[in-house]
Amino acid sequence: MNHALIEIKNLRKSFQGQEVLRGVDLAVPEGGITLIIGKSGEGKSVLLKHIVGLLRPDSGEILFQGRSLTGMRRAERGALARSMSFMFQNMALFDSLTVFENIALPLREKTRQGEKEITARVMDKIERLELGVVAGKYPSQISGGMQKRVALARALVTEPRVILFDEPTTGLDPIRKNGVLSLISQSRQTFGFTALMVSHDIPDVFRIAAKVALLDGGRIVFEGTPEEILATDMPVVTRFLAGQEETETDLEGAA
Repeated sequence: MNHALIEIKNLRKSFQGQEVLRGVDLAVPEGGITLIIGKSGEGKSVLLKHIVGLLRPDSGEILFQGRSLTGMRRAERGALARSMSFMFQNMALFDSLTVFENIALPLREKTRQGEKEITARVMDKIERLELGVVAGKYPSQISGGMQKRVALARALVTEPRVILFDEPTTGLDPIRKNGVLSLISQSRQTFGFTALMVSHDIPDVFRIAAKVALLDGGRIVFEGTPEEILATDMPVVTRFLAGQEETETDLEGAA
């Protein structure tokens, strides 16, 4: 496995006196997709927000290529932030902007590029992700699966080194869910970014992940490949996976 691009060491975070992250240690290798799984409310999304800089830890540190974020100069942190993108669970598309304008927004906010260059880069992502027929439409006028494509195009348009995905397939039917997972995997291979993803879609998401980490009780209790997590007899892992299977069965029975 490749060298760690991001390292999280003894990360702790509390909200109103309740400790959510209780000493998280995690290495994210460069290249490939690292998957974080765990029960709802365990702090998976909180962890992502620390990495992208939306939250600050109470203690512990995050290192990028061996350098602590807290030790970086302001300009360095800014450059690092610009090298990352975040695909939110609810996609966070702006209803008042067209698909084209939503994708162009990060370029207009984070760069000093001219409109000609912005248009070229946006159209490149629109073509690659097959969004041409909806480029002039608004988010409310397109399907949920197409909105996911738009959110991915917006995350890709700045050509980031790292993309963080927070439940990218939530609310999609099985066909569209697998379509989005394949799209993320293909895009990672094409554009070469490192991905860190939170997802509940187990075991489907295992087929695109290079590494899986289980967050439980505010700590990472397992790290390994998808094959290793499926083969382990660790009680905390087997209970979680069994619970996920039961949930899937219940949902299918209620459909």
